[in-house]
Amino acid sequence: MSVFKGLKVLDVASFIAGPAAATLLADFGADVVKVEVPEGDGFRKTMLNPNLAYSPHNYLWMQGARSRRAIALDLKKPEAQAVLHRLVRGADVLITNYPLPVRERLGLSWARLRELNPRLVYASLTGYGETGPEAAKPGFDATTYWARSGLADLTRPDADGPPANPANGLGDQPTAVTLFAAIATALYRRERTGEGGMVSTSLLANGAWANAMAIQGALVGGRIVYRQPRTTPRNALTNFYRCGDGRWFILSLVTEERDWTAFLRAIERPALAQDPRFAEVAERRRHAVALRELLDEVFAGRESAEWSERFAAEGLTVGVVARSEDAVDDRQMRACGALVPGEGIPGTGLTVSAPFLVEGAQKSHPTHAPAIGEHTDAVLREAGFGEDEIAALRAAQAVR
Repeated sequence: MSVFKGLKVLDVASFIAGPAAATLLADFGADVVKVEVPEGDGFRKTMLNPNLAYSPHNYLWMQGARSRRAIALDLKKPEAQAVLHRLVRGADVLITNYPLPVRERLGLSWARLRELNPRLVYASLTGYGETGPEAAKPGFDATTYWARSGLADLTRPDADGPPANPANGLGDQPTAVTLFAAIATALYRRERTGEGGMVSTSLLANGAWANAMAIQGALVGGRIVYRQPRTTPRNALTNFYRCGDGRWFILSLVTEERDWTAFLRAIERPALAQDPRFAEVAERRRHAVALRELLDEVFAGRESAEWSERFAAEGLTVGVVARSEDAVDDRQMRACGALVPGEGIPGTGLTVSAPFLVEGAQKSHPTHAPAIGEHTDAVLREAGFGEDEIAALRAAQAVR
C-alpha cells in the first residue's frame, strides 16, 4: 500500500528544498503536479554551475524533479491564476517558496487560497521566516542555512582559517525533510479536524536547528570553542588520518576509557598502554600532538579497507571518508534503500530515494522528471477544462 495514494499535491516552488519535499510525498504515492513558469524552473540549468559534477545528462533535474507531472503557467496573467485556483480547489497540499510579496501578485497567498479550499495544507518555505524585519529577504542554502546559522564559522579547519564552503544542497535537502514533516503533521491534524491550514519553515530555522548544540551553548553564556588544526588536535582519538592508499578516515573513539585497549589491539601497539604519556585519558589529552604523530605513522602503513576490517573486528567506530562517486558501488546504500532504480536514469539506473521507510508501505517507483509543461493538457482536462478553453488559454499565452 502507498501511504499517500490519492493525495493531490501542487508543487509551486523552485530549485531544491520546496520541490524536494514534494518528492518525498511522491515517493510514498502522492500525485504531484509541478507548476512552472513558462521558461521553466531555474533549477533546470543549475547543473551548468562550474562547481558541480560535469555530466552530459541533467542529473540534478532527474533527481530533484522526478516522480511528478508538469504544467507551465504564466501566473502574471489572470487567466493562469484562474487555472491555478481551479487546481487548488481539488488539491490536498500546495508547496511554495515564492517570496512573500510576490505571492500576493500571483494569486498565491494563503489568505486567498484558504477561501478556495479550507481543507488545503499550504506549505510555505522562506529564507528567514514569515515575520520580522527580514521576512521578505531572499535566502539561499549557502547564505542563510550555512552562513547565517554559524555552521560555516564552526567548520573552519582551525580558528584562524577561512570558513568552509558547504556542499551543494547541504541545507536544502534537510530543510525539505522538515517541510515534509510539517505537511505530514498538518495532514494528521486534518484527519482529526477536517480543517487544512498553513505550515511553514525557513532555511534560517533549519540552520539554527542543525547548529543547535553551539547556539544553545551561546544562549546560556558559554564560550564557543573552535577546532584545532588536524595536526594539533585536542583529542587525537577523534581526528582524521590518512591511510596507505591515500584515503582518509575519521577516528571517533567517543567511549575512550572502555575502548582504548581494543584500539591498541586493532593498531597492533599494545605497548602504548604502558607509555605514561598515553596510559590515562588526561595524559592522552596533554600529549595529543605526540599521539597524533604516532598514529599518522601507524595508519599510513595499511590501506583503508584493512583498517576498516580491523576496527570492525574490535567493534570500534571508524568511518572512511567516502567520495561521492563511491556511492556507485556502495552495496549497503542499495541494500538499505538509499539508492533505488528509477525511470529514465542513465548509467546505473539508480536515484536517491526518500531517506526513510514505513513498515508495510511500498514506495512508488520513481518516474522520469518532466519536460516544461509536459502534462499541461492532461492536467487541465482532469481539472475540467474543455478543449476550447485549453485552446483559449494557449492563445492568451497563459499556459504552455
